Order: sequence, then C-alpha cells, then structure tokens
Amino acid sequence: MQETRAVQAFAAFRDNGIEPILIKGLAAAQFYPEPGSRASSDIDLALPNKDFDAALAVATSLSTKRIGIDIHREFRHLDTLAWEDLFENSRLLQLKEGTVRVLRPEDNLRVLCVHWLNDGGAYKDRLWDIYYAVKNRPADFDWDRCLNSVSKVRRRWIVCTLGLTRRYLELSLDDTPVNDEAYDLPKWLIRELEREWASEIRLMPLYIYLKNMAALFAQIKKRLRPNAIQVTIEMEGSFDARTRLFYQVGNIFKRIMPSYQRISRTIISPK
Repeated sequence: MQETRAVQAFAAFRDNGIEPILIKGLAAAQFYPEPGSRASSDIDLALPNKDFDAALAVATSLSTKRIGIDIHREFRHLDTLAWEDLFENSRLLQLKEGTVRVLRPEDNLRVLCVHWLNDGGAYKDRLWDIYYAVKNRPADFDWDRCLNSVSKVRRRWIVCTLGLTRRYLELSLDDTPVNDEAYDLPKWLIRELEREWASEIRLMPLYIYLKNMAALFAQIKKRLRPNAIQVTIEMEGSFDARTRLFYQVGNIFKRIMPSYQRISRTIISPK
C-alpha cells in the first residue's frame, strides 16, 4: 500500500512539473532484507525551494485521497550539500507500479543518521535503517562522499551514529574506514541516549496537547531539560564540546518563537 501511494504521489507531482526526492520510509526500506518489514506512515518528500509553493497545493490535493505527504523545503538541517548536487546524484528506485526518486546510497545514509540524531535518538528501532543501509550497501559505496563531503563536525556525527549502531545492534564495521574511530563514543552521548530510551514521554509538538493539560505539562517539563543530542544537532554543535549547556540554552531561545506561532495558529484556527 505504501509503495502504491508513493508512486501515485510522484505521478501527481510529476504531472505538475515537480520531481521530488523521497527520504526515510521507503528510501530506508530498500535496504531491508524482507519486503514490507520497514513500516512507515507519511511519505516524506524533499523539494527544491522554487517548487515548494506549488508542491503545497499538490500535497493538499493528495490528502483528499488519503495519501499523507510530509514535504520538506530541500533538506534544511538534514544535510549541507547543495540541492543540485544531491538531485544530480539521486537515483530512480523501481517499485512494482512505477518509480520514485531517492538519494544515492552514500547521501541516504548520511541523511538517515542526521535525522535519527535530530530526533534525539528517541527511536531505537530506527537504528535498523542505519544498520541495513550499511550492511546491504552496494559494492561501489563511496565512503569518501558519505563522510567527507560535509564538515568535520557532521562527519563526527555520522561516525558516532555508526558506532552506536554497532554498540546496540552489533553492526559490523570491520570493512569500513571508520572501524577504529567509531569506538570513540562520547560518554555523554551514551548516557543521554539511554536516558531517552528509558523515558516514557516522547517529544511532541505542544500545540497538539492544548486540550490535554496533563500531557501539555509533561511536554513542557521535558523541554526544561532539552535532549542534549537533539540540541547539539539543531545548533550545529560538536559532539566533543566540553558541555551541552550552551547548546541547550541557545536551542530554548531558538524554539520559543516558532512554538508560540504554532500555538497561536492552533488557537485562532482550531480546525
């Protein structure tokens, strides 16, 4: 069903002269050994800035057909390579009913790692996306493009995520150029990750809990000590910095206005 909806979505965008890139979901599932073993809900599509407004209209029309689309203005914080570079190196993925466009394997792995970190590592099961993207990578996988086309800070993010996947899912990195350095995991990163997994509360947008005060206060309380992994990513921070405090404080101020605007829109237009 998800493949059918993805092909239908691409057809609708292509009819409007727009060619998106599918990320997460089916893009991650292509490396899983068993078809259908990687479930997803929405279809995440990245689009160029110039097509974004038109893409909103297409996404709205698809929602009437019960095809959930989450569109992204290019790759925002998920990657720093230019859209043109990522698109030029993207591939068509053949599904049963048609084709969808996905990132090349090296870019896909990098984006999967950053997205997982940007969620604060909250979803342990999504480490399997990274596990299979490495385990079942093509023979000509270009580690130099994957790791060295971004800053040293981001390279460290990727290496640490691979190290965490080895630590918790026993991913073999023996035949990769990061085998040794992936053992060097910051202690704070492991502590924060395991603290997040032990928590029963996942970070969600405040505006969806405006009619549930208990859940709203739980979300506010969780934000009083922001997830150190998430804020480091959102502040483009270093995993090797001596403290997370500056990233956490900076992230609080960074989020205040967007949160206020979303809540205001929800109150004014509750539908």
